[in-house]
Amino acid sequence: MLPTLISSLRNIVGADHVLSGETATPYCTDWRGRYSGKALAVVLPGGTQQVSAVVALCAEHRVAIVPQGGNTSLCGGSVPLPQGQQLVLNLSRMNKIHAPDTINYTLTVEAGCTLATAREAAERVNRLFPLGLSAIAAKCEIGGNISTNAGGVGVLRYGNMRDLVLGLEVVLPDGRIWDGLRSLRKDNTGYDLKHLFIGAEGTLGIITAAVLKLFPRPQSVVSACVAVRDPAVAVQLLAHLRANCGDKISAFEIISSSCLDLVLKHIPDTTEPFVTRYEWIVLIELSDVLQAPLDAPLRNALQTFSEGILEFAVDSKNSAGSWWNLRKNISEAQKREGISIKHDVAVPISHVAEFIAQTNAALHAAYNGLRIIAFGHIGDGNIHYNLSMLDSAQNAAFIAKSQEVNSIVYDIVHGLNGSISAEHGLGQLKRNEMNQYKSALELELMRSIKHTLDPNNLMNPGKVI
Repeated sequence: MLPTLISSLRNIVGADHVLSGETATPYCTDWRGRYSGKALAVVLPGGTQQVSAVVALCAEHRVAIVPQGGNTSLCGGSVPLPQGQQLVLNLSRMNKIHAPDTINYTLTVEAGCTLATAREAAERVNRLFPLGLSAIAAKCEIGGNISTNAGGVGVLRYGNMRDLVLGLEVVLPDGRIWDGLRSLRKDNTGYDLKHLFIGAEGTLGIITAAVLKLFPRPQSVVSACVAVRDPAVAVQLLAHLRANCGDKISAFEIISSSCLDLVLKHIPDTTEPFVTRYEWIVLIELSDVLQAPLDAPLRNALQTFSEGILEFAVDSKNSAGSWWNLRKNISEAQKREGISIKHDVAVPISHVAEFIAQTNAALHAAYNGLRIIAFGHIGDGNIHYNLSMLDSAQNAAFIAKSQEVNSIVYDIVHGLNGSISAEHGLGQLKRNEMNQYKSALELELMRSIKHTLDPNNLMNPGKVI
């Protein structure tokens, strides 16, 4: 069957766009280097009709498909399984951008368009596409952003990817094309089908194009770096800022001292934000479409906060870039330091400090010599909570205990009415854990939807559910 299948695939997309052997290898390993698999072939279609034909062919031959964009998944969702019986369908060639509708504030793009390119297209017409994943914006692609319901630093003000999509075009598991590329803000004509595919990680169909929401481009921006006593102060400060600055707050990020250790060690041209090293700092950004200084209201809000701020600086020009450079390079610094047990979790904002305190205590009691890297989007309750041993010789043994470590973290998250995956998805990494933390009814409903759309389980099997 394989030679016939490969020949048919070449007829559909062209011989140069069907890869196998060593040329396919880079598409079979994830960005972190944690998950690797084998593919029957890697196919790079040039348009939706080609995707449709490839999917229909695979459905006929009962060949499973792994949809792939920039392959920046952190949970192994975008690479094939080790058995080598899956086809990787990479959409990177499908990167066209249609002219923005500046009146409707929308931008229509193909799934292979990178996030950086989409943001640049919006900026050229004085608009903003606000998804904030600056560390990987040049590599990650819109189809993957939608499939994982990506978040980033701007969720506090603009929402997740689910909030930024108005319409989708999707190739279904049998090869049919659903044209849902609508640019409507209101459409109450039954089920909103696009939400089935957002966050589904390619398990229900392949997103080939999207209509994205645009926003007015900010004309005034100011940042602050604030040293706080502990995460509880940070949570209280966020509530205070929201009461005093309203929706001008566009980002509110917390960074632990251990994060700074790694960034300063591995990333060139990075510096301490203060002369004194503090255990916790918060980065805040305010922005407005009006050309009005925001320094004074931000400074006033910080000065009128009751207690718990140890030091702060407000800067709209000189230091802000270096502060945010610390934040965006945490993941890269961790990657250079070595493997760790990573958690992308969310709890209600009011429980963030409780989560950090409870989990820190439980893990330090269980594991001596533990290093905890805690940082993230405190403005929406999403904390990245990553663990490794300070002694690299002990780290391999610690990584082997991932399952028991995860249980400690996820049990606390669940007890606080949180989620074990906030913005990275489930992929292979958290697929089994979901059975423990989702209710039986939720799992039944999800499996029913999967079976209805993909009865032969050909769309990214082994991921999510």
